[in-house]
Amino acid sequence: MRSVLTRYLTREILSASGTVLLAFLGLFAFFDFLNELDSIGKDGYELYQAVIYVVMIIPGRVYELLPVAVLIGTLYALTTLARHSEITVMRVSGMSTVRMLRVLMGIGVIFVVAIFVFGEYIAPPAERAAQQWRLVATNSTVSSHLRSGLWVKDGPRFINVQTLLPDRSMQDVRIYEFDEQHGLRSISDAQTGRYKNHQQAWVLGSVRQTRFLGDRTEVVDLPELQWSSELTPEVLSVLMVMPERMSVTTLFAYINHLRENKQNAERYEIALWKKLVYPFAALVMMALALPFALTHDRMGGVSVKVFLGVMLGIGFHLLNGLFSNLGVINGWSPPMAALTPSALFLFAAAGMLFWVERR
Repeated sequence: MRSVLTRYLTREILSASGTVLLAFLGLFAFFDFLNELDSIGKDGYELYQAVIYVVMIIPGRVYELLPVAVLIGTLYALTTLARHSEITVMRVSGMSTVRMLRVLMGIGVIFVVAIFVFGEYIAPPAERAAQQWRLVATNSTVSSHLRSGLWVKDGPRFINVQTLLPDRSMQDVRIYEFDEQHGLRSISDAQTGRYKNHQQAWVLGSVRQTRFLGDRTEVVDLPELQWSSELTPEVLSVLMVMPERMSVTTLFAYINHLRENKQNAERYEIALWKKLVYPFAALVMMALALPFALTHDRMGGVSVKVFLGVMLGIGFHLLNGLFSNLGVINGWSPPMAALTPSALFLFAAAGMLFWVERR
């Protein structure tokens, strides 16, 4: 009997959550397309290229919106069952609130896995490909906001890259290398730079290297120069992808690079913790939806509860971004900044369940 009820609840929740997710994706895709309209016609950017770009960033939207869709979908499914007195029948047949909560957590594992897979394996490469597609379509390059280009620290070297192309090759690269006493050892100017995976190093082309040898200098022209570095194209891809849409492995590698070079990695640490915590937000959302289904005799209809679910979902989404920014501004610990929104909603769900049971 319980397995039948579990399968029934699973089917209803998955169906409702999937429908809500599709509706949200259509809405956000429309807004994303409107956002691209200003760029169409500029630098050769055409309508079909904008459409392809919008389609390519959909996996990232799925990752962002799935917890909210789970909340609204679960809320709709449970309140519909409550309106038809099916929840009452389940409770009379022996399904307690705790048992129902366990069933919901079991169903929620499906969403946890889906969010993790999208966030780690589907959305990050899709986001990188989308940004590269847009850069190629608009004949653009990737660079920092500084006029002097991109600056990166790599051990005893400081690297200045004037242009980072969409294929993640570099142009006009200058490398300043220092000794242990912080004295300038050499300056290498290269016209091009391309990463060789089999060598795990950058190969710089058309290099002019100025070496500082005590009281004299020496200038050497080299057709190629191999530069071994932890700065892989994947690490440099942070310039094209927001930290929140990077994979855990890429974030971890870039955080290690920043730490080794004694640079501030707090923003990326918060993003890493959010990536680890965010999939479990689906469980919190499902727990938050349960009290609404158990109060069918004292609250409004399905439409009212769905509206409340939408408001709660939007609140969670905004709170999640707010605490990330507050964590960076105020120097909060990354776990606290990442966990606080989910913890607040979890406490709210527990409080509501306690209130429902008492009444």
